This record gives sequence, C-alpha cells and structure tokens, in this order.
Amino acid sequence: MDTPLSTIAVVGLGTMGSGIADVLARAGREVIGIDISDTAAARAVAALEASTARAVARERITEEERQDVLARFRTFSDLQAAAGADLVIEVVPESYETKLEVVRALDGIIRPDAILATGTNALSVTRLAADSAHPERVLGLHFFTPVQAMKLVEVVSSVLTDPRAVEAVTRLAEDLGKEPVAVGDRAGFIADGLLFGYLNQAAAMYEAKYASREDIDAAMKLGCGLPMGPLELLDLVGIDTARTVLEAMYASSHDRLHAPAPILRQLSEAGLTGRKAGRGFYSYAAPGSAEVVPDVLTPAASGATAAGREVRSVGVAGSGTMASGIAEVFAKAGYGVVLAARSQEKADTAKARIAKSLARSVDKGRMSAEVRDETLARITPVGSLDAFAEVDLAVEAVAEDLEVKQELFARLDKICKPGAVLATTTSSLPVVACARATSRPQDVIGMHFFNPAPAMKLVEIVRTVLTSDEVHATVREVTAKIRKHPVDCGDRAGFIVNALLFPYLNNAVKMVQDHYATLDDIDAAMKLGGGYPMGPFELLDVVGLDVSLAIERVLHREFREPGLAPAPLLEHLVAAGCLGRKTGRGFREYARR
Repeated sequence: MDTPLSTIAVVGLGTMGSGIADVLARAGREVIGIDISDTAAARAVAALEASTARAVARERITEEERQDVLARFRTFSDLQAAAGADLVIEVVPESYETKLEVVRALDGIIRPDAILATGTNALSVTRLAADSAHPERVLGLHFFTPVQAMKLVEVVSSVLTDPRAVEAVTRLAEDLGKEPVAVGDRAGFIADGLLFGYLNQAAAMYEAKYASREDIDAAMKLGCGLPMGPLELLDLVGIDTARTVLEAMYASSHDRLHAPAPILRQLSEAGLTGRKAGRGFYSYAAPGSAEVVPDVLTPAASGATAAGREVRSVGVAGSGTMASGIAEVFAKAGYGVVLAARSQEKADTAKARIAKSLARSVDKGRMSAEVRDETLARITPVGSLDAFAEVDLAVEAVAEDLEVKQELFARLDKICKPGAVLATTTSSLPVVACARATSRPQDVIGMHFFNPAPAMKLVEIVRTVLTSDEVHATVREVTAKIRKHPVDCGDRAGFIVNALLFPYLNNAVKMVQDHYATLDDIDAAMKLGGGYPMGPFELLDVVGLDVSLAIERVLHREFREPGLAPAPLLEHLVAAGCLGRKTGRGFREYARR
C-alpha cells in the first residue's frame, strides 16, 4: 500500500467509469478499463478520444500529449486484466450483489498489497469490506459526475480500512487536482446524504401537486442560486439511481424523509428513469439527450386564465431592508410607490437607503443619473398607512410576527379602497390568517420576495383557499412587469424554497452534531459536489441562526415529521446568542465590525 498508484484498473465503463479513466489517463496513470460490454468499452475509448481532441483544439495539450494519453488507456473484458494494478476502482451498477461478486472475484486476482476501492454512493463500504478476503484494503472512492469537472472526491473509510490505503488514495485524488474529503461509512456520505433527502422532498412536493415541476425547479434555481432544479437533477442522476440511494439511506436512518417518494418507484418501474430513458419528470428529445421537449404537462404560454385588475400605484408598508428593496423594485418598474413606516423619520430613512442603492447602480454603470432621479421621484415616504387610501396594491413587509401582521391587515382593510389587492411578504406564516383579519379575504395573497429584493428574481405567489382568480392573475401580471419570475404555490409552511432548503440545512447541522464530518468538509462537499454557491454553514450564518431556527420550528409544527425537528445543536447556539455573522459568532467566528 506504500507503493505509488501508477497502474489503476477501472471496472465498469459507464459514464462514471469513463470519466474516472479519462482523468486518470490525463494525469499520467496507466489505466486498465474493464467492462463485459464491448460497446461500453468502445464508448469509453471514443469519449477519451473526443475529450482529448477538444483539449488539443483549445490548445490545452499538444497532439503528441494527446497520443500519450490515449496510449495509456487500454480496455479489456476480463477481470484478469487487473492482476498487475496498484489500485482497482469498481463502478459497476449500484447493486450490493453485483459489487460483491466483483470484489470477491478480484480477491483472487489482484496483488495482496493492491487497494480495492468501491465507487458506491449509497451502499455500505463496511459490508463489502467484511465480505472481502482482505477487508483492510477496501475503501470507498466516490467521484462526482461529470468527473472531469467536479472537484470533490469523498474518501470513505470503514472500521476495517488500513489508514495507509486511505493516505494513498487521498494523495492520488490530490494529484488528480481533486479536493478529497475524508468521511466515515454512512449511507449517502456527506454530499449525497444531504442532497438526496432534498431531492426526495422535492419529488414528494411535486407528487402532492403542491407546485408544478417548472415552478419547483425555478424556485430553487432563482431562490437559492442552484445550477439545476431538483427535478431536473433527478432526471440527470437517474430516478432509479436516486431511489436506490434513498432506500439505502432509509435503511440506515429510518427517517421517513429518506423513504423514497412513491412517484420515484412509479417512474422507475415504468422505465421513465430520466434523461437516459428520454423521459422522467420531463420529456427529452431522445434517450440521453439534455434537450427538454414540450409534453402534456408543459404549461401553456398564455399564463393566467383570469384577467387581472389594473395596478397603477403601490403601497409598501415597512421601513426595513426588505420593505425598501421592494419599494425600489416597484419604482424602477414605473409604479408610483407610497412607502409607509411607523413615523415620517423612519420612512425618510428607508427612502435614503433606496437612494444609496440607486447611487451604487449609477456608479456601476447599470443606471443613468436621470433614471435614478426619476425612480426616486416615484417614491413618496409617509409616516402613516392612511396614505394607502388610493393604492391599487398594498404590500406589507413588516416584522415576521403573526399578531403584528394581522393588526396591519385589519387596518389596511379599513383604509384601502374596494378592489385593492392586499399582499403579505411573509416567508413562513399562514397567509390565510392575514386574510381572515380582513372583511375581504378574497383580495389577500402572498408575494414572497427574496432578499435582496432588487437583485433576486424570484417571487413566490401564495394563494389561499379564499384568494380569487382575479387577484391571483393581477399579482402574476404585476410580478412580470417588475421583471421578476413568479412561481405559484399553496398556503403552507415554507412555501417551495424554505420547505426544501431548511430541512437540508437542519440535516447538515445533525451531521456535525453527530461528529460525522466537520463544518469545513460539509461546506466543501456541497459546493464542490453539489454546485451550491455557499455551503450550508456559510448560509446558516448569513441567514441568521435565530431566523433559521424559527423557520425549522414552523416546518416541524406544520408537517409533524420527526425528521424536521430542529437539531439540538442549532437550538443551543441560538440560546447562547450565537446567531451568525450579525453577532460575530455562529457556527464560525467573524471579525467584529
């Protein structure tokens, strides 16, 4: 195990195996590709030829270097070809029986000092090792697809693994330009352990007809900055693969949130496994194609079925960052805005905040000074809600406290003219409770903007069971006019984004609480392996641990799922006043400003 890993066998030349072979050959390793399918082997060779040809065209390597890479990759159909390998990486289908068959066969073929790595992303490495003749040399080496682009490699140890084997493959991963993260043997490891729970909840949300597939995906891309929506990602990963991973996670955790959503079984058994089959949650131009084509579930281009009301003026109630950001958005879109706070001084301060924001836009060349002045002129700061008497749309952005909001809606009911639309920006409270504080619940709707409102494109439009079609159509039209992307959802805790985001964050906290992985490793895993713009602990500290805890409690209270109960570590940090960046300490410590 102390010898350099210069000759490496890759067993299984599907997408993952081909990618691993590509990276290894480019890094100067002799690569033995093994697959019982001649077609798969030929495809792997063709893929390496194509990728290296592109590298030559982009002047990243010379033609001579390309030929050297191609010469280092040889393919075989018999496991005996692995006899001289220093390391064998198996990436055969995600079936324990299949993998065990390969491991046992290799026991009688490879050298006693060779390392045997499984590429599983869900099955027990310990169980495979225990059934091997040499358990000390068996470990997990979990790459992410596309292997050439993704930096993360999870190095998985069992209690039987020789530390020298771990050290050797960790050095190899670093030589390949990857960032290895050491983890213990637990279903899903770090990245998939957090990712697949989130994907499962998104599938269940869609199955419950809470929101359309397009709206769920758009919400998570625009609201969280993710490269793909969860249902798009399930189609890419393979719905059958996701189901296998979740089954393994559920067997380990017994957490109902890991029990595969029934729709995953239905689609898998129908052969609708995603892109590779040409159809999954979406329909594709052909099997293996990334091109989404319209099907019977594709929304009609016409949009809303009802005609909306005319909106010329908007009232925004509140003086905080969100209120001023929303007022700025409406003013930029040409609406006259009445910005109401509890006092004239607070309203003036809020408008001053908008002026600073617009000045930054001018400095960056995004807006002319003339447009800035016109935008500011549309905003009228006032110290009383009475100025909302003639607005067509009233948007409240006050404290996230139900009593405060209900009191405000009762006042708006008396002040606003008949036909005015009343909107709440709540992120977690029941919209219908605000509606019931008025005599016109049919005119009340949720408009959940994301912070910072001027930059974030998403608005969750939340209908209650009492909201009229006309009001819903009005708000969708207005959202389009202010250049935001509307997604429709029902009135339940968390709506789309928070209902999917915060359980994922809570599960990350549980990983640290259980001493499974460090903050840094988890953050790195989700950024490098999942394409997240921020790791979960970076995001928790930015959002605020108190805010996060409050949302977790709302979700737990609404859905009564034990797995949604806030992690005790999160509760302890909040109780200690460690709320994140705003207090200088949360999961990490920050320099005081």
